[in-house]
Amino acid sequence: MGSLKLRVAKWSIGFLVMSIAAVCTSANDAPAADALYQVQDGNKVDEKTLKGWKTWRALACERCHGAEQEGMVGPSLVESMKKLSKEDFHTTIMNGRPEKGMPPFNTSAMVNENWEGLYAYLKGRSDGKIQPGRLQPMQ
Repeated sequence: MGSLKLRVAKWSIGFLVMSIAAVCTSANDAPAADALYQVQDGNKVDEKTLKGWKTWRALACERCHGAEQEGMVGPSLVESMKKLSKEDFHTTIMNGRPEKGMPPFNTSAMVNENWEGLYAYLKGRSDGKIQPGRLQPMQ
């Protein structure tokens, strides 16, 4: 009878460990509320990031940086965003880089309202989490 109790105890402990692991894994898979961006299926994003993508499209940034941010006349943003801080991004987009042909966007209301979403969109592209192409809102 002692071995039955031992087997039941081992099974109970194993079940408890597996249950805790499952809860921890699902909590880690959920997007953090304070995450820079949220993305599902590569093309569904949170509202702020979607507004950033719409800003990208409205300003026609792809004319210099490429439709997939791969770089053309302007640098590859997929690569640049790997090392560009949020503060440096803000400075660059607001002041431009006139010596390199990039105009300042500090007078654009759309940029002033959505620059953080644009930063989030480009970081998501750089991180490989957001796919190129048309984006949709998360459900």
